[in-house]
Amino acid sequence: MYQLIAQTEQFIVISKDPGISVHRDKSEVGLVMQLERDLAQKLWLVHRLDRITSGLMLLATSAEACNQLAELFRQRRVEKYYIALSDRKPNKKQGRVIGDMVKGRRGGWRLARTRENPAVTEFYSRSAGEGLRLLLCRPSTGQTHQIRVALKSVGAPIIGDPLYHERVDPAPDRGYLHAWQLSFELAGHAYRFVAEPDRGWLFQLDSVREALAAWEPSTLRWHEAGSRDTPAV
Repeated sequence: MYQLIAQTEQFIVISKDPGISVHRDKSEVGLVMQLERDLAQKLWLVHRLDRITSGLMLLATSAEACNQLAELFRQRRVEKYYIALSDRKPNKKQGRVIGDMVKGRRGGWRLARTRENPAVTEFYSRSAGEGLRLLLCRPSTGQTHQIRVALKSVGAPIIGDPLYHERVDPAPDRGYLHAWQLSFELAGHAYRFVAEPDRGWLFQLDSVREALAAWEPSTLRWHEAGSRDTPAV
């Protein structure tokens, strides 16, 4: 269900398995409930990952710490990097997708051209072997299905995404979206966490591992350095 990555007085960091709901779903317990049982302590959820998404999650050990961490997210002072796999090449190698999120069909979302409360996602892409594209995403906001919708909008839906990628046969073994890196500063201390993807056979391919190893997010030119906006489509 999860791997414990770090534990401090103020928070814990885990790497969530794909296919696990944060809250109680059809299973007997949800992820947070299981964590509280395993660690024998009350926890506060700072942010969420979709059921299909694996990787880094941050939970606070007190209401005060939760408020402090949530404020960092609101102020966009938390760096989050996600990786995804698509079987299609996006319509540009890199860019910034921005637009309001509106309810779509079948429980999904779509991007509007308006920017009243926009979701903002920046991405890079590269080849990861025959018929595969690896995408590195940095969301500045944290809206529901944000990365999944952003990649769909640029023509690169995530492999195994039940809402935004059409069905294929055989069905993929997971949705290929992973919360890879997380960094922030709290109470004068700088923290950086990395969780390599270890679930899903496509993530284990040598070509994918080599493509991922070639990326160091801090060395890339993100929006502040002048990358372009991609309007919602």
